[in-house]
Amino acid sequence: MSTDTTAAPRAAAPHVADSHDVIRVQGARVNNLEDVSLEIPKRRLTVFTGVSGSGKSSLVFGTIAAESQRLVNETYSAFVQGFMPTLARPEVDRLDGLTTAIVVDQERMGANPRSTVGTATDANAMLRILFSRLGQPHIGPPTAFAFNVPTRKASGVMSTEKGGRVEKNVVRDVVYLGGMCPRCEGMGSVSDVELAALYDEDKSLAEGALRIPGYSMDGWYGRIFRGAGFDMDKPIARFSEEELHDLLHKEPTKIEVEGINLTYEGVIPKIRKSMLSKDVDAMQPHIRAFVERAITFQPCPECDGTRLSPGARSSRIRGENIADLCAMQISDLADWIRELHEPTVAPVLAGLQHLLDSFAEIGLGYLSLDRPAGSLSGGEAQRTKMIRHLGSSLTDVTYVFDEPTIGLHPHDIARMNELLLRLRDKGNTVLVVEHEPETIAIADHVVDLGPGAGTGGGEVVFEGTVDRLRTSGTLTGRHLDDRVSVKPSVRAPSGAMEVRGAGTHNLRDVDVDIPLGVLVALTGVAGSGKSSLVSGSVAGRDGVVVVDQGAIRGSRRSNPATYSGLLDPIRKAFAKANGVKPALFSANSEGACPTCNGAGVVYTDLGVMATVESTCEDCEGKRFQAAVLAYALGGRNIAEVLAMPVTEAAGFFGEGEARTPAARTILERLADVGLGYLTLGQPLTTLSGGERQRLKLATQLAEKGTVYVLDEPTTGLHLADVATLLALLDRLVDSGRSVIVIEHHPAVMAHADWIIDLGPGAGHDGGRVVFEGTPADLVAARSTLTGEHLAAYVGR
Repeated sequence: MSTDTTAAPRAAAPHVADSHDVIRVQGARVNNLEDVSLEIPKRRLTVFTGVSGSGKSSLVFGTIAAESQRLVNETYSAFVQGFMPTLARPEVDRLDGLTTAIVVDQERMGANPRSTVGTATDANAMLRILFSRLGQPHIGPPTAFAFNVPTRKASGVMSTEKGGRVEKNVVRDVVYLGGMCPRCEGMGSVSDVELAALYDEDKSLAEGALRIPGYSMDGWYGRIFRGAGFDMDKPIARFSEEELHDLLHKEPTKIEVEGINLTYEGVIPKIRKSMLSKDVDAMQPHIRAFVERAITFQPCPECDGTRLSPGARSSRIRGENIADLCAMQISDLADWIRELHEPTVAPVLAGLQHLLDSFAEIGLGYLSLDRPAGSLSGGEAQRTKMIRHLGSSLTDVTYVFDEPTIGLHPHDIARMNELLLRLRDKGNTVLVVEHEPETIAIADHVVDLGPGAGTGGGEVVFEGTVDRLRTSGTLTGRHLDDRVSVKPSVRAPSGAMEVRGAGTHNLRDVDVDIPLGVLVALTGVAGSGKSSLVSGSVAGRDGVVVVDQGAIRGSRRSNPATYSGLLDPIRKAFAKANGVKPALFSANSEGACPTCNGAGVVYTDLGVMATVESTCEDCEGKRFQAAVLAYALGGRNIAEVLAMPVTEAAGFFGEGEARTPAARTILERLADVGLGYLTLGQPLTTLSGGERQRLKLATQLAEKGTVYVLDEPTTGLHLADVATLLALLDRLVDSGRSVIVIEHHPAVMAHADWIIDLGPGAGHDGGRVVFEGTPADLVAARSTLTGEHLAAYVGR
């Protein structure tokens, strides 16, 4: 008799490929990171928290995402890499377990005025295909409906190479059909120039009659005008009709100036090419101010602002042309497409339907496809970029988000959280930089950086679950459950700003009185009409200063001192103390180190390899010549002053030999907005989004305004910093100014003296004032979405 003694099968040992379940970072030193080492779990949602400037973006974007993208780029051929941005290797000892990173950041979408929501998301491309197949009358291929493609005609000899031989045919009037409106060239608007803003007719060219930025007669412009035959000493008022025409409108003409062949062109066509072809919001402030003063834009009378040619507008599907569909609210367009049943174009309809439904799902159904991409807020731009990933079949990739809840009403944050969790549940690693407690609460893993900002941060002070964070004792943990109570008493207004019949965008003939002398919060879901009310009816009035979310412009050479205007009084103080020229104390002028040209770093191009950035050996990164560093003010040279934090510099310029009241005033404003830890010479490119907005706020607080309008000033602010912001707003109001904030943060709403709530929904479902009153009244009524969420926040 035999017995079966075969052992039961043992569980298979884990496969080695399954062991790579974390992203390992060792010795990260990007910006202010201090040898950070940590392990981040894959296929989980990890939220990075910490005060603004603590190093979150440096770790997530500057280290992990940057290295992932650099390694992916290196898989392409050297030829292809030549067309891609050159990414330097981040300063880190070791990175293991990286997967392909998809970055969805807050950068505004293309500032090109030809870019719209439709062109940026391929919705326009699918609509063009649809009309080229179904539109009646049929007018041509998809390009016939493209407002960025002009209609071209050609005649002559056409050569065609076939099988080694060349065939030549004479063609006449061959038409390449485009949909661009010929009058406005697809811009949708035409411009008119206010001549009085271009020149002072009582002055001559030599006396500086031209008021156009950059048109100095001391440089090449003066030589060009002389070479073109203008009398430089004759007042423009005495120019003949022909001379004035040549000055303003002359076609490009070849001239010779000092033996050099140049082209002279009239001032108006010149500024149309150099300034009006760009997005106004992307211009430098002084050029933007000139354009807004000198140029008026009107909807094109031929295309009614649709950008399209008459032919493109004549073709229709079910009574609608492509311009009508692009002007629809996206949620309405999705319903219109859903009712279109055409088997011949079923794949296009399915793709377009999914795309439009994704807009509604992510809370952007109130937009229209013809909305200029440059007009989207940072939050709207980020969510628009997010759309293409919602239906993606990719898994095991790393999605990196930069504060995805920016610009979202508390009502919409839950929907954003669901999308983040859905991306995780498909097997992806999701890394989120965030301050919003509702989003921190859904994290599988939290990394808290700090303990402070700037040089006081750059360390990992906590890793673990949300529950452990609450008891960790870190700044984030202590403030995670903070709640601001409704003020027991509010300020009495000193007057009111009347708004009557406001109809900008989706506003519906709104009448409202905005109290003055108090803190007013404009609230409502995204797309309800808050910004439209401000831009259409408040901005532009006397004494109104608007601090919006527009990105501040600046290169690596720009820093808080140059952007805020602080460097001017500092340079003058150094020059006066040492008896030399102020230009010596600018790293962008005469005082620059000749080796690195004042950049502080030297870039070495290694051909197909990544460009190497190294500290300049001559100036040791100080950016100035050695001779300049020998000059001192109060015992410090210019490089040492630029290395000071704002708070230290305020004390330095406040007393003693270095006392400079103009500099101290600017430094106090920077400290007031919570930027006391920034060093004066820190490159703007290293600042976080929240830091940039507060720098802009500090700069614009210098303007002599009586009414300040702030667009979501809590953007990028840590929970612990909200109280500092509220104290600043209180100081502004107590100094006699009126403050209006467009805001979603419940703490700001609860702290306001008066709330104007717009809604009830977004797009055409909003545009009405649904509540006016004190925060306490809003909480008691609970009559709006804002009221319900504010009541839950204050625990009523």
